Amino acid sequence: MTVAETFGTLQSLFNPAAAAGLNKTFQWNISGAQAGQWALHIIDQRCDLIPGGVAKPDITFHVSDQDWLAITEGKLHPMNAVTQGKVKITGDMMLAMRVPNLFPVKR
Repeated sequence: MTVAETFGTLQSLFNPAAAAGLNKTFQWNISGAQAGQWALHIIDQRCDLIPGGVAKPDITFHVSDQDWLAITEGKLHPMNAVTQGKVKITGDMMLAMRVPNLFPVKR
């Protein structure tokens, strides 16, 4: 699976019930061979994918393509990635805590 494909998958996992009252944009800045920016804008319990990202997201996850793929494949736990410095987060840190409920993944 490519990095771009993972964001389509992430969007399909969206849990509208967990997004009640939320109007925020989550962005991933990916570095490496598959570098790019992808944003997910959540509003009215809907999740819209924005390839190329946005100018002012509410939270941004900075991660390499290899580490992102490892996270999405279940080979690297997201919390471990953060504590190991493989994912850096800027913006509203409280939003990071909502990601597991917004995009539930079975591990």
